[in-house]
Amino acid sequence: MSFTAEVKNEVSKLETIEIENLSELSAIIRNIGDIERDIKITTENASVARRIFLLVKQSYHQICKVTVRRGYNFNKNYIYILQITHSIEKIIDDLSLNQKYGIPKSYIYADENLIRSYLRGLFLSCGSLNDPKKSRYHMEFSFDNLEYSKFVSKLLNHFRLNSKVLKRDTKYMVYVKEAEKIGDFLRIINAIHAVFYYEDIRIYRDHKNMTNRLNNCEQANVDKMIGTASKQVKEVEKIKEAGGFDLLDEKVKEVAIYRLKYPEVSLKELSEIISVETGKEITKSGLYHRLKKIEELAKKIK
Repeated sequence: MSFTAEVKNEVSKLETIEIENLSELSAIIRNIGDIERDIKITTENASVARRIFLLVKQSYHQICKVTVRRGYNFNKNYIYILQITHSIEKIIDDLSLNQKYGIPKSYIYADENLIRSYLRGLFLSCGSLNDPKKSRYHMEFSFDNLEYSKFVSKLLNHFRLNSKVLKRDTKYMVYVKEAEKIGDFLRIINAIHAVFYYEDIRIYRDHKNMTNRLNNCEQANVDKMIGTASKQVKEVEKIKEAGGFDLLDEKVKEVAIYRLKYPEVSLKELSEIISVETGKEITKSGLYHRLKKIEELAKKIK
């Protein structure tokens, strides 16, 4: 079972009040309903089908006619068709399904709880969500026109989810890519178990990525240190080959000897070694300045 299906199964079992049911049902019928003389709602998810059946029964005291058939796709999943045959005009009016571009009247999303319910209906009907364990963070909704897509994006951004709209072929996609924002959306629609799973995976992946970055940074520093030390050794050897070793003062010459003796240590380690072995403390900064004089002399010889 896909992660999207698992989230829909969880959300389908939530207990909600009647006014919230209307907002949720409005979003569902708007996106997967076909309104003619009756209303037909089609879904491939059995839990969503049961949810719709229950919402219609509780809100309008009627039993949907349910038809189950095999799909025509490669997976040949079952398709559930729920048919509402009574009170069609009342349902259309109550759920604000006859508005331009399918954007409902404001009473459907009048407060924060109703917005949450409408977003829950959107996810149940046309939302999809990648499993964070298997792929990149991504959540999307697919719609048939730009105006409605902008409306949905506005509802999502009411909760600061940073959703964006993108045209894809003849459809419009509203998507969210930030892991933290997707986790927030799952909280908004009250998919608590999905939130725990999602956050566990997100924290693990973030920790793993941070560890990899630190390891890469540490390796880069080691490579840089080894490269610098190797360059300094070559400079000292160049000076010795040219007979310019006596041109160095005693303190700089001492550093040159220790650099040849310990060719792979860092400046900090080399300063500590010289301080211990000579009994004369030298700081990393002082060591750097003496090595700089060696570099300058090597350039002149070259």
